[in-house]
Amino acid sequence: MSMVVNKKLKKRIRIDVDKCNGCRACEMICSAFHATPKYSSNNPERSRIRVMFEPLRNIYVPVYAGEYTASECMGKNEYVIDGKKYDDCGFCRAACPSRTLFHEPDSGLPLKCDMCEDNPPDEEPLCVQWCITDALVYEEYEGEETEEDVKIADVDISMEEMVAKYGLQKVLETVARMAQKG
Repeated sequence: MSMVVNKKLKKRIRIDVDKCNGCRACEMICSAFHATPKYSSNNPERSRIRVMFEPLRNIYVPVYAGEYTASECMGKNEYVIDGKKYDDCGFCRAACPSRTLFHEPDSGLPLKCDMCEDNPPDEEPLCVQWCITDALVYEEYEGEETEEDVKIADVDISMEEMVAKYGLQKVLETVARMAQKG
């Protein structure tokens, strides 16, 4: 059981699936924002938000990328909400081995929503700004930060420092070499 360290301002995107019309503007702006160089290309496969859709049944479910998981889920459940059917994968935010969703198409590395962190802190993520139906709403709330949250943040910072010092290609080569030994 993780111990609470302190209170922290946390961020989330609230999703109202009944307002989403499937325009996928959120995917387009996210993939352009995360292109290298920024806004130089547009590939929804690189987007950290994806719209799961079944147009014939008028179902559109925006889902933004969460944590990576090395295991596949065991459940293949189906949910009915307001007469619309959804399966487990439709709500899942994880990059996992059983699907290509939320994996970088060239490297296969998992993607995670970063809330467009290099924008000034008072701005909303771009997907929220570009959502014309208000299906995506940015929220800040006070939550508890656990010891595990602090450790994960330390890993993220260390990774950024390694990339800044050695370059992304060198870090990727090292990780690939470590994975082969593993």
